[in-house]
Amino acid sequence: MRAHEIAYFKLIEGDKQFQVPLYQRTYSWRKPEWTQLWDDILEQAETLGDGDRRTPHFIGSVVLAPGLMSAGDTQRWLVVDGQQRLTTLMLACCALRDRFRNLSPRDGERIHKQYLVNEYREELDFYRLLPTQADRAAFIACVDSDPTAGGNDGIGAAYRFFRDALIACAPDGDVETLKRLEVVLRAGLSVVEITAEAGDNVYRIFESLNNTGVRLGQTDLLRNYVFMLLPGGGERVYTKIWLPMQTELGAANLELLAWLDLVIRGDDRVKQSEVYRAQQRRLDEVVRSGGEQALEAEIAELRRRGSLLMRIVEPTREQDPVLRAVLERLQEWGGQISYPLALHMLDLLDRGAATTDQVSRALGYVESFLVRRMICHITTSNLNRILNSAPRELETDRPLDEAVRRYLSGPRRNWPSDEQLRQAILDAPFYWQGRANQRRFVLKRLEQSYQAREPVDFAAADLTIEHVMPQTATPEWLALLAEEITDENDPKELHSALLHTLGNLTLTAHNPALSNHPFERKQQILDDSALRMNREIADAPRWGKAEIRARGMALTDRAIRLWPPPLPGGADLEDERRSWVLLRRLLAEIPTGSWTTFSDLATVIGVPASRIGGYLGSRPGLENAHRVLTSEGTPSPSSRSRDDAPADPRDLLAVEGVPFSDTGVADPTRRLGPAALAASIGLDIADEERPAAHRFRSQLAEQGLELTALVDKILDHWQARGGSLHYGSSTEVSCRLQIPLPGSGKGWIWPLLIYPQTGVIEMAFRQLSTRPPSTPSNSALSCVTASRGSKGCTCLATDALASPNYPLALLADGGTDHLLEAMNWFIDRLKPLPETTASATPLATPDNTLIAEFETTMRSVYTRAKTEAGYNANQFLRMLTDYGGLATAKRLLANPRISEGFAALYERQRLDLTVEAHVLDPKFASLFTEAELQTARDWLTQFGYRP
Repeated sequence: MRAHEIAYFKLIEGDKQFQVPLYQRTYSWRKPEWTQLWDDILEQAETLGDGDRRTPHFIGSVVLAPGLMSAGDTQRWLVVDGQQRLTTLMLACCALRDRFRNLSPRDGERIHKQYLVNEYREELDFYRLLPTQADRAAFIACVDSDPTAGGNDGIGAAYRFFRDALIACAPDGDVETLKRLEVVLRAGLSVVEITAEAGDNVYRIFESLNNTGVRLGQTDLLRNYVFMLLPGGGERVYTKIWLPMQTELGAANLELLAWLDLVIRGDDRVKQSEVYRAQQRRLDEVVRSGGEQALEAEIAELRRRGSLLMRIVEPTREQDPVLRAVLERLQEWGGQISYPLALHMLDLLDRGAATTDQVSRALGYVESFLVRRMICHITTSNLNRILNSAPRELETDRPLDEAVRRYLSGPRRNWPSDEQLRQAILDAPFYWQGRANQRRFVLKRLEQSYQAREPVDFAAADLTIEHVMPQTATPEWLALLAEEITDENDPKELHSALLHTLGNLTLTAHNPALSNHPFERKQQILDDSALRMNREIADAPRWGKAEIRARGMALTDRAIRLWPPPLPGGADLEDERRSWVLLRRLLAEIPTGSWTTFSDLATVIGVPASRIGGYLGSRPGLENAHRVLTSEGTPSPSSRSRDDAPADPRDLLAVEGVPFSDTGVADPTRRLGPAALAASIGLDIADEERPAAHRFRSQLAEQGLELTALVDKILDHWQARGGSLHYGSSTEVSCRLQIPLPGSGKGWIWPLLIYPQTGVIEMAFRQLSTRPPSTPSNSALSCVTASRGSKGCTCLATDALASPNYPLALLADGGTDHLLEAMNWFIDRLKPLPETTASATPLATPDNTLIAEFETTMRSVYTRAKTEAGYNANQFLRMLTDYGGLATAKRLLANPRISEGFAALYERQRLDLTVEAHVLDPKFASLFTEAELQTARDWLTQFGYRP
């Protein structure tokens, strides 16, 4: 094997093709890896923009093996290792090409030909990279700029991530900025190209690279190197200095310390992943100039700083109560963003160059800087650089606290002023800002500012964020808001504008109880709260626009007292421009086959829906604008599409896979609501600490008070009749109504699944055939029809509709009573027959026996795939848990593409373990339609497996 370092572009240039072999896993990088790569690219670009030249940033190795030459002499290479970064870089190039095409078409076409394709080749030889079979269609769609590019799969998500990142980086379409990014991709990123010789066993190479030993960490390498430089006193230094330091800090904090030590010495651009090399270079110089004695002094200095670091990581170690309090707040805020500056301050304090009061005030300014930026939704993209550079750039001829405030108030550091803070609190959707713990932190600090004589024990209290005016706009709340409309179009627009602002939010332990109740009921609950802010809300005579804005003003006054402002001239934000940049980022992240509404976007951004409509209407050709529809799921009359596309957005959406009804309404299950939109650009909206049942109820609340009550009635009735509830673990928390199978007592049967965000009930009609006669009467098994607004009832227990979905809205107007009647019929049929009859008639029909057996078989598939093929099918197991074996198989068969599990088992030559192979087992054939059986045959036959 041969290895050498090479620039990324040098690796891919020329008439060549990289093929990912079948034994490789499918594309698996996700947001953490994309973000790390993009941060590296941005840092290189910033350095280039400052006129500095840095050595290329090393991003890893790529192991290649020669493949067969094509008929057109295209050199083919098998990607033995490194396919994840290679695929990701190609997708970043796709996104950069598409951004250029709107601004500088010639540059866009050049990137397409130089980076992505072999211009004069045909068919698959045309593409410079060929991922595995499962990823190929999605990747080719991105390269070809196909309308289906950017779907919900991993490839599509990566492509959308880079589209969004490019908009955030150069929102005004600065071509020079984009060209710097291309220079970084071309020459600023390097890989080690390792080339196998012809005849090498490439699979063994792959196995050796990915399944051998435990890699040494950065501090393992550093420790080994340090003591190689100490041949004389190494044992003494290790016993007296290094080992106590290593014991006190632990491996993770020791690596963190080694990085922070470099940062506060002035190397503010070093990455934590590069600690070993950077410290190695520094310590080499120490030994050259001072020998072993100087190196021992450096290790002692590192240990001293380690003890200081532990006061930051564990603030209870700090003796001064005021300083301990501010360290605890920064620790509660989360992350290591403040560590470099905090360690620098404690270092100055330890050396006598600053006082405890100065350090406390200075850290208070850091807290204010972080909190105000979060409330005003200032991007965190340059935050690391600002705070990491502070130890080197702080003025040393003035008190520390004054120097820190002056530094953070500097140009382009975006420390919001009092007026900008006030505007954000009144108008911006605070509920989408920062991380969940940071939002709770802000509300907690505001509550503490009341200085109650009996303060709340926040550590013991299970508090979550509550919307006083609820997220679902019930008729009662809309009627209240209708009285206060000024510049808004209607009460719904006013509701969207006020809903997530800080003035409408509070902390409570009674979130489920408060739900969507009218304000009078919420007053009763909040009046019993120990929180002063809640009792203030309870004292209000009503809760509308005036009260929410008045509370926002009052909270602003408290926030200004808690978090001091920058020095005059330190705030240089552009609020209007930031809103439209955020809008364009949201548009870039809408997946192919999905749509959203003007009001959903308005809820996330914090501007009226009418202004969003005006912005989109004034900019023809804006990316993905055709995916924004009205709340009814129809195009706005003012909608405009791309110049080269059909005039009607419905045509574009239909090509991308969005179904429309006969009346021209988009499929509501494809709609991205505010929560999904916010999550798409990295806004932290998840509350994973809450139990699944709690999250199910929160998601259900979005369907409105009436439907929530009807679903409660169904769930209560089901449990009263002996059934139980099983909650799923996916983003949308499903609720499965299940009951034990009769007879053996083994296994479960479930006729209903409820999806709270999608707003549908899935009816497993096949489960309703418990024994002959299998078809119940229309009067007993009644379900409202799928036509919206119909009050009729239709029996749909047919083989053709084994698991139909119905909107929850159809539970109204008598639909719930019909469903309860069907549930009673179903449970009654499960009761054992008298003994004289039981001997002649089985307790369950073959269908139900088969369903239970198929469930067992599917779970054995998971176990066998793991033990026999080395494939851990976690997603498949989650589907089994959420939906059961039969529904999981049907969902997989309904997918137009093969599943990740199918692809993984194909690569391992174990298609006999696929769901498709078991579906075609003759004993299970009666559980599936002929179309489903044919789909299974087609997939297996296409991939060379004879069922």
